[in-house]
Amino acid sequence: MLSDTEAHLLARRCAEQLRALRCDLLVAEQRHSALLSGRAPDRAPSVRNFLHYLALRGQDLRPLQEDLARLGLSSLGRAESHALYAVDVVLHALGALTGSLEPWPCSREAPGFDAGAALLARNTSALLGPVPLGRRVRIMVTLPGEVAGDILLVRSLVERGMNVARINCAHDDADAWGRMVATVRDAAEAVGQPCFVQMDLGGPKLRTGPCDGEIVVRPGDILLVTRAGEPGAPSGVCPDGEPTPAHVACSLPQVLDQIEPGDRLFIDDGKIGGRIESVDHLAARVRITQARPGGSAVRADRGINLPDSHLDLPALTPKDRTDLQSVARLADIVALSFAERPGDVAELDAELRRLGADRLGLVLKIETRRGFSNLPRLLLQGVETRPFGVLIARGDMAVECGYERLAEVQEEILWLCEAAHVPVIWATQVLDRLARKGLPTRAEITDAAMAERAECVMLNKGPHILDAIALLDGILRRMESHQNKKTATLRALSVSGGL
Repeated sequence: MLSDTEAHLLARRCAEQLRALRCDLLVAEQRHSALLSGRAPDRAPSVRNFLHYLALRGQDLRPLQEDLARLGLSSLGRAESHALYAVDVVLHALGALTGSLEPWPCSREAPGFDAGAALLARNTSALLGPVPLGRRVRIMVTLPGEVAGDILLVRSLVERGMNVARINCAHDDADAWGRMVATVRDAAEAVGQPCFVQMDLGGPKLRTGPCDGEIVVRPGDILLVTRAGEPGAPSGVCPDGEPTPAHVACSLPQVLDQIEPGDRLFIDDGKIGGRIESVDHLAARVRITQARPGGSAVRADRGINLPDSHLDLPALTPKDRTDLQSVARLADIVALSFAERPGDVAELDAELRRLGADRLGLVLKIETRRGFSNLPRLLLQGVETRPFGVLIARGDMAVECGYERLAEVQEEILWLCEAAHVPVIWATQVLDRLARKGLPTRAEITDAAMAERAECVMLNKGPHILDAIALLDGILRRMESHQNKKTATLRALSVSGGL
């Protein structure tokens, strides 16, 4: 334990560092004052706090955190929703320890502890609907097309705990979507529980083309990714005896003008990977570096990821613009796929206003390295006007950023969004094996428990989806009594009296 003298000296040192840190936060706010001018009164506190948090996290605070912990004070590890207030509270406590109390009134325009949490809760309800009875985190479920008209199934989904129904506009058509939404509305009314509808725009689909026969590639093989639309084919031999490498078409041939030798290319959620050796007017020549030793199959309509390439693709495809006419009429929320630039958000917002959908909620799907790198700018653009949230597309992010970085990336997205008081949807393969096969893995249970730190968890469709909803509902209810975002809450443990 520290002596009184040691504690006094340590407290004075910490106070000096925190005063300097506080100045940095206010300087950052002043430097970016243009981002605050003209903001609606209910949006400005979130933008101000976000600027403070970015300045806070622009420094390595670990030595200061350790010193604060030794003094029994907050180490600023939960400052996301109220950054300046967190610094001021610790400064006040340090003043009491050193006997040199200084007034550190938090800016009236920056949110305090309660206000920061309240802003996030308000924004979550505006986007995803009211708080479910008995838990904080919402559950979103992807609907299969066959639920259209099956009110008994959808009613069961709502009764088990579905709070948001998701429709993927990459499948089915406007008539089917209309029937699906009508079924959700009827089921929610019959159960007496609200259920919002999110419709995901397909976005630019970078995928493999059709294949003629099975294409198997192994590490070291060459795969040609072609501009032409002829069906892909396995490697073979020309009539003159020359070997021909396997080839598959790219659904967006203009991408081949935007890639360079050395860029990585992945197919089918990273099951197959390689590096581009050369690009010409016909195809990109890819050396396979990642595949099963015995060979992996290149199949049609599988996603292509180019994490090193700076692709310039339209945020809204012509199909998206057509689909928006139905989305604006049917949905509560629209999700923008492959969101990467603030201009993408502004373009969609303008299109929705043209369609008269001023209050339709907007979700940005973070699916690429570029989208993650631009997240601060995307958040500042997104919080501008309408209910707004972020979806972590963890499948694509694992391929884009590398599996070893996925946990770090999803944590950073959670922190940044909380600082902007923006709700987060935790997506991709949550309880996936349970939904498809009827039995979860241990890793899935842990993953579902970790998802409690988001504001919504997305489940994909499957024959056992009702069981998946019920299990997720139970996990979230239990975990919320032990954890609130990053903070452990000390509920009495049943085993604590066991000695």
